[in-house]
Amino acid sequence: MAFPEDVLTEDEHVVLHLHPHWKALLRPVLVLVVGVAAVVAGWLLLPDGDGGALVLAVLAGLFLIAVLWLGLWPFLVWRSTHYLFTNERVLLQEGVFSRHRRDLPLARINDHSMTQRFTERLLGCGTLTIESAGERGQSVLVDVPRVDRVQTTLYELVEAQHDKHTLGDGEMRDILADMREGKPLRDTSG
Repeated sequence: MAFPEDVLTEDEHVVLHLHPHWKALLRPVLVLVVGVAAVVAGWLLLPDGDGGALVLAVLAGLFLIAVLWLGLWPFLVWRSTHYLFTNERVLLQEGVFSRHRRDLPLARINDHSMTQRFTERLLGCGTLTIESAGERGQSVLVDVPRVDRVQTTLYELVEAQHDKHTLGDGEMRDILADMREGKPLRDTSG
């Protein structure tokens, strides 16, 4: 379930690699604690004999189903959801058995916004919405840890990508001066 490094290009490096906020794991932990408490209470309080053993077996079976469905599955979903920010793109990947991955090149990101409800502010997470050029438009990342810092990092990455592929004022003045003087254009790339 780790993010495969082989999806990165040669010059690409990871800036941030995140999973959704740990609050997504509260329900699975709560299910585990309540389930263990119910089985232990049943074991201690149910009478000895066939009736008590049958009720304890049913209770243990329900506990196992609850732990797998309400405990293990949300953990696997959390663990297999990746928010990856690189110097070239944002990769969003999710899926336990099947996989869905979306790449958002930094050059195509038009806008990004962050929202936090009161409880999310207390927990240090929120929702990051990224708008990009293309037919799919918006990508919504929920439960992003330290969403304010992530948004700032995304802004810096987008600006760096823009600056990398744009001529600065000084370079543009030099090119225009060379053109006026009839000099051949010089290579200003990297």
